[in-house]
Amino acid sequence: MEDCGEDGQVKLLGVIRSPFVVRIRIALALKGIHCEFIEEDVLNNKSELLLQSNPVHKKIPVLIHNGKPVCESMIIVQYIEEAWDSKAPFLMPRDPYDRAIARFWAAFIDDKVIPSILGAFRGQGEEQQKAVEESVANLLLLEEVLRSTGKAYFGGDGIGLVDIALGGLLVLIQTVEKVTNIVLIDTQKTPLLSAWADQFCKADKVKNAFPDRAELFAFLSARRAKLTSPPPGN
Repeated sequence: MEDCGEDGQVKLLGVIRSPFVVRIRIALALKGIHCEFIEEDVLNNKSELLLQSNPVHKKIPVLIHNGKPVCESMIIVQYIEEAWDSKAPFLMPRDPYDRAIARFWAAFIDDKVIPSILGAFRGQGEEQQKAVEESVANLLLLEEVLRSTGKAYFGGDGIGLVDIALGGLLVLIQTVEKVTNIVLIDTQKTPLLSAWADQFCKADKVKNAFPDRAELFAFLSARRAKLTSPPPGN
């Protein structure tokens, strides 16, 4: 294994195309933490290491730091901030109230934004339209949060917790838009969010954490085709 030096032994179990794994890769890259990435075959053959490290959910991502596993993407991001709190940049606000607000919006992204976007990807007809409308409404709320900061990022002048929570989903959102021919982040309805997305994707250390767009497009196109194909015998 690669010698990780002062960072200790750091392993990340995941799938490169997973937006939840992307969140971790972004946080590690921003902090300058080197890790061993272990690609998991979550559909056909989960490793014994994954099953032992996350026995409750048996899901990725899992960060293993000096032999101790941490699960769930946003919990891992917060762990990274706290375990390497002396390393800049700081991914969470110093003020307790501001930190609580950041956690609130990160949870909102997981609880509201992700399900609505998945609904838009999986749905058809009126069901899909309803999910698109819900997604846009959720993103409009985030547009207002970004507007209230008066800064380039949700974290202020630099990338923070909410940026990572939403930014990890960006390539997925943009690919879903292409595969389904829908618009979620609209330059007219959410101009600040649109500009933020462009800037985030181009940020140093962040851009290399994203999955290959062509490969993700092919994967999601195949998934979409299965979801929308008629049942056998029809």
